Amino acid sequence: MAYTDYYKILGVSKTASDEDIKKSYRKLARKLHPDLNPNDKEANKKFQQINEANEVLSDPVKRKKYDQYGENWENAEQFEKARQSGAGGGRQSRPEDIFSEFGGGQDFGDHQYSEFFEQMFGSGARSTKFRGRDYQAELQLSLREAAKTHSQTLTINEKNIRITIPAGVEDGQVIRLKNHGAPGANGGPGGDLYITFRIIPDPVFKRVGSDLFITINLDLYTAVLGGEVMVDTLDGKIKLKVKPGTQNGTKSRLKGKGFPVYKQEGVFGDLFVAYQILIPENLTPRQKELFTELSKMK
Repeated sequence: MAYTDYYKILGVSKTASDEDIKKSYRKLARKLHPDLNPNDKEANKKFQQINEANEVLSDPVKRKKYDQYGENWENAEQFEKARQSGAGGGRQSRPEDIFSEFGGGQDFGDHQYSEFFEQMFGSGARSTKFRGRDYQAELQLSLREAAKTHSQTLTINEKNIRITIPAGVEDGQVIRLKNHGAPGANGGPGGDLYITFRIIPDPVFKRVGSDLFITINLDLYTAVLGGEVMVDTLDGKIKLKVKPGTQNGTKSRLKGKGFPVYKQEGVFGDLFVAYQILIPENLTPRQKELFTELSKMK
């Protein structure tokens, strides 16, 4: 029944600032992320622990309750109700006193949980149902993975959970899986699992909502005379016509070639292509002569 110290998990003191907590969490998340430790069960377990700790300590309200009630901060109000319902037995112990005595929140099985709180708060605690704690997890996706509906398996507390990820998820988007958190006590409902998606920046495309942006190099001759260029899309390369006299920074819009819209099958944003005109270097004497002649024809 060891007390889980969220501060220790994140490697910060109890007086740590919000910024200190954020920095420590990000550093540990990069180090322990499952993508970097695919076969390391211990790293995966620690990754889940830091997510849980960060979910509590990064929220001022939750952090205050945790500091007062320990690991069972989520059930603080229920503890109070249970204590009051059992107050007829003469017990007036405060939850914070009880938790202080036992070193903070405890991790009990259902049977132990009921007996413990009946002893502390009276028989009313036996009939009180306690909801399980919510779990937090992060899942990194490449831009191209996020562009397709697909399935992935997450390991949460040594249990494999297979989820289907709809195409078009956003960076920072959170989905909830009901009853995939910690089990409840006294027949209470289980907690939920909240998964936050992190989309890794793509080396080719920049995403803004459901639109994609790309910059391609255009040689001076094609910009002046017109022609065709090959452009990357999520579906592969396509030919794009270039108008004569195209200026640097000119943008072309390809409708429906952008990112899929979340949970709207067959609906896509647009792809915007910006041209970056390259000035030729290391000209031959003859090429310089030709450019000189052109300059005189203004």
